[in-house]
Amino acid sequence: MAGFGRGGRGSALLNLLQNPPRKPGSSTANGGQEGGQAGAQLGATPKPITTSFGRGFGMVKKEEPKAEAPVAPKSVGFGRGFGRGGDKRTTPTPTPPQPTRKTPSPPTDIGRTPAPPPSVTGPQRTRPPDTTGPGPGGDREEPRVAGEALAEGVKGLTFKEQERGVQGQEVFASANYIPIRCKNKAVWQYAVSYEPECDSKGMRRRLLFEHSDVIGRVRAFDGCVLYLPIQLPQKVMLFTSIRPSDDAEVTVKVQLVKALEPESCTHLYNVIFKRIMRILQMQQVGRHYYQPKLAITVPQHKLEIWPGYITAIQEYSGGLMLHCDVSHKVLNYESILDTMTRIAEQHKMDYKEACMRELVGCVVLTKYNNQTYRVDDINWDITPQDTFQLRKGEVISYETYYKRSYEIDIQTPQQPLLVNWPKKKGDEEVTPIHLVPELCSRTGLTDQMRADFKVMKDLAMHTRVTPNQRHLSFRKFLENCTKNEEAVQELSNWGLELDKGILHLKARQLPPEKINFRDNSIVASREADWGRELTRNSVITPVDLMTWLVIFTKRDQPRAGDFVNSMREVCPKMGIRIGQPILCTIADDRTQTYMSKIRDSINPQLQMVVAIFPTSRDDRYSAFKKLCCIEAPIPSQAIISRTISQKQKLRSVCQKIALQINCKMGGELWALNIPLKGLMVIGIDVYHERNRQSIGAYVASMNSTLTRWYSRVCFQQQGQELIDGLKVCMTAGLRKYHEVNHCLPEKIVIYRDGVGDGQLAMVATYEKEQLSECFAYFDDYQPSLAIVVVQKRINTRLFHVLNDRGRENLENPMPGMVVDHTITRRNWHDFFLVSQHVRQGTVSPTHYVIVYNNTNFKPDHHQRLAYKLTHLYYNWPGTVRVPAPCQYAHKLAYLVGQNLHKEPDHKLSDRLFFL
Repeated sequence: MAGFGRGGRGSALLNLLQNPPRKPGSSTANGGQEGGQAGAQLGATPKPITTSFGRGFGMVKKEEPKAEAPVAPKSVGFGRGFGRGGDKRTTPTPTPPQPTRKTPSPPTDIGRTPAPPPSVTGPQRTRPPDTTGPGPGGDREEPRVAGEALAEGVKGLTFKEQERGVQGQEVFASANYIPIRCKNKAVWQYAVSYEPECDSKGMRRRLLFEHSDVIGRVRAFDGCVLYLPIQLPQKVMLFTSIRPSDDAEVTVKVQLVKALEPESCTHLYNVIFKRIMRILQMQQVGRHYYQPKLAITVPQHKLEIWPGYITAIQEYSGGLMLHCDVSHKVLNYESILDTMTRIAEQHKMDYKEACMRELVGCVVLTKYNNQTYRVDDINWDITPQDTFQLRKGEVISYETYYKRSYEIDIQTPQQPLLVNWPKKKGDEEVTPIHLVPELCSRTGLTDQMRADFKVMKDLAMHTRVTPNQRHLSFRKFLENCTKNEEAVQELSNWGLELDKGILHLKARQLPPEKINFRDNSIVASREADWGRELTRNSVITPVDLMTWLVIFTKRDQPRAGDFVNSMREVCPKMGIRIGQPILCTIADDRTQTYMSKIRDSINPQLQMVVAIFPTSRDDRYSAFKKLCCIEAPIPSQAIISRTISQKQKLRSVCQKIALQINCKMGGELWALNIPLKGLMVIGIDVYHERNRQSIGAYVASMNSTLTRWYSRVCFQQQGQELIDGLKVCMTAGLRKYHEVNHCLPEKIVIYRDGVGDGQLAMVATYEKEQLSECFAYFDDYQPSLAIVVVQKRINTRLFHVLNDRGRENLENPMPGMVVDHTITRRNWHDFFLVSQHVRQGTVSPTHYVIVYNNTNFKPDHHQRLAYKLTHLYYNWPGTVRVPAPCQYAHKLAYLVGQNLHKEPDHKLSDRLFFL
C-alpha cells in the first residue's frame, strides 16, 4: 500500500481502507449505552442545591487540593479557518484526565441533536444520497464536530437551540459576511494510492493528472486525497502511468470514500479562494493577502502600508458564508541592515548588545518571496560569503544562492546574518534559517513607535477605516471577484456563487443600564460613559487615605507639591477623606535609592505608597512592584512626572489617580442592579511570554453587587493555555466567598478569555472537570455552573444600517447591540455583543461562546449579564470590550508575567492592587 502522508488526513484514510467493513446498523462498543444514558436524561430538570452554613465556617474539610495538577492533554490543533480554528475537519479529541473521586453532577440536557438554524434564508438543502455503499470506506459514519462528539460524555454541554434572546429593541444591521450559494449536489472525496509507492508529491500529481480526460481538470489534490465536483463512473478506478524517471509502470488507484455535503467542504473552499486571491494579483504575507501595488507611503516615518483582505469560508447558522475584512500590513522603509548601522553609530561600545535588544523578537519580511520570519538571534560569525548545503546536497554560498535564485546582488558581503528557528514538527530535526539583513524589512510597529503620538496619529489616518469606507472596500472586492472571468470560472467550477452584497440581518439593542453611586443613580448615556458624573458623586465605598507616602526626586519637588494639593482638593468631592502625606525627597533617581527609602518608610500604619518617577523605565517599575507586592505587601501607585506636569490637566489627572488609589485599598466606585442572587462571576486569563512560564490569573466576585473581587495566580508550562492550577484557585475563592458571605454561591458563571475555536471543547471538559472536583471539598455542595469563552480577537464587524434618503448608510452601532443568529456557530450557543463606543474607525464586537451550561439561564440572562459586567471595570468610567472579571484577570496576569515573575502576597488578594 502506498504511503499516506505523516499522520494527518492521509493516515486516517489509510486506517479507513484497512479496517474491515462494518455492517449497516451496527454500532461501536459502548456507543449504544452512552446514547441511551444521554437520552434518558433528556428533559431532566436540575434542582438547585442550597446549603446553609450559618455564621461559622461550617464546612467539613475533606482534603486540601494539591498544587500539582494533572498534565494537560494536548490541545486540538487549530484549523486553517478564520482566526484560530475554522477548519471543519474533525480531530480526535483527547480524553481528559479522570477525577480521583466521583463528583455528583445534576442531570442536564445532553446529547441533544442541534436544532435547525433559526434563520436560514433560501431553499433548504438535503444531504446527498450515499453513493458509497458497503465496502472499505463506504459505510463510514459522517464525522461530527468536537462539540457533538463530546456531548455523549460531558453533562451540561449544550448546543444551539431554537430559542433566542428577545429583550431589547429590534434594529437593522449588517455584518462583514457574504452569503455563498452552492449549486452542486455534492463534492466527492476519493483516496488515491500508488503501486509501487511514489514518495514525491509532485510525481504523484503528475501521474494522476495524466488522466484528466477521466477525472476532469477541476480538482483539488494534496497527494493523498482527491476532491472532485463530479462523480467518477465507478467506485474504484485503476489507471496506468509511466514514471518518467525510470520508465517504470505505476498503477494509480482512485477509490471513492464518500460524498460530502457542499457546506461541509469549507477547508476545500478556502484553498480554492486562495487561488482566487492569487488570480486577483494579491500577494500572500503570513496568512493573509495584500496588494503591494496599492501601497500607501508615510515618508515622514519611513513606513509603508499595504492594504489587503482577510478571507475565510465557514459554515454558520445561516449557511455557508465568506467572512471578509479589511487588513493592513505596516512595513518599514529601511532594511534591517540600515537599522543595525544606525544602532552601531549610536552605541559604538556595545552595538552588538544594542542590536540584539532592538531586533531579537521582531518579525521581518523578505520581499523577494514575501515571507515573514521571527528574528530569534543574530549570528555575528557568518556572512553572505559563507556557504551552506542545499537539500540536494550542493554546497553554495549565500551570495551565489540569491544571485542564482532571485537575481539579487548583495551589496555588503561582510554583514552578519539573522537567525530564525522554525517551529519543531514532530520528531523532525530543526535547522536554523539564516537571513541576510540587507534583504529584510521590519514589519509592524516598535514599542517606541507605539509610544509616539504623531506616528500613531499619521497611521490611523489610513488604517482606522469607518464603516462606510469598509463597506466600500467590500464592494470593490466583490466587484473584482465578479468581473474577473478567471475568478468567476474558478468558483463556478465548484458550483459556488457569491452574493451581490454583504449580509443584512436584524439585531437587538439592549436598554441602557442604571449606574448607582452612594447617594445618587443615573442612567448611562447613549455612549455608555459616566466619567463626568463620577467626579460629582460620592463613590459607593470610600476608603479614607490618612497615612500615605509620596516619594520623589528633588527635581520633581514642585510637581509633587502641586499633586498633593490637587489630591486634597478633589478627594472630598468624591466622598474620600484624605490626610497630609509623608513627603520623602531623594537625591537621585537610581532604582536602589527609591527602593531603600521605600523599604525604610513602610510600617504597619502606612496605607499607600505613591512613587513619582522622572521617566518611564521598566526595570525601576518592576523593582517597585516587586517590593510592594511581594517583599513588603502594600498598595502602591506609580506616576510618571510628565503626567502631572501640566497644571491645566492636573485636576482631571488627580481625579483618576484618586479613584484608582481607592480601588487598590479595597474601595468600590459604582455598581449596577444585579437581580441574580447567590451569584459568583469569575474571570480567567493566561499571559504568555517567550522562554518563560505562562501565568494563569483568576479573579472572582465576592459580593452580590459584583463590586468586590478576590484574585489568585498560578504558573504553568510555557505556551500552555489550559489552566492546570484551577483547583487551587477555585477552592481558595470559594473559601473566601464563604468567609465574606457565610454561605457558598448557588450559581457560578466563568468567563474564560484567550481561547480559540480549536480549544472550545477542551475547556468544556478538562477545565470543567477541575472545577467540579473543587465542589467535592465542601459538604453536599453542587452549584449550577456556566463556562463562557470570551473571544475579542476576531474579525467580525457589525454595522448599524440607516436609510438616509433612500440611500444605505452604515454607522457604528451603539453599546448594547446583540446578534445571536445567522452568523453564529451551528453547534454552540453563542452571541456577539457590542459593548463599547468608539469615535474613530470601526467598532469590534466581542464573541461569547457558552461551552458548558447547567444553569437555568435563558439567552437573555447570559446576554444581559455579560453587558452589565462590561460596566464594572473600575479603571474606566464607561463600558469596556470584555466583562470586568476578564479585564481584571488580564491586568493581573500581565503584571505578574511582565514585572513580578512571582506570585503576589496573598494579603493583597482581596483588593484590586494590579490596576
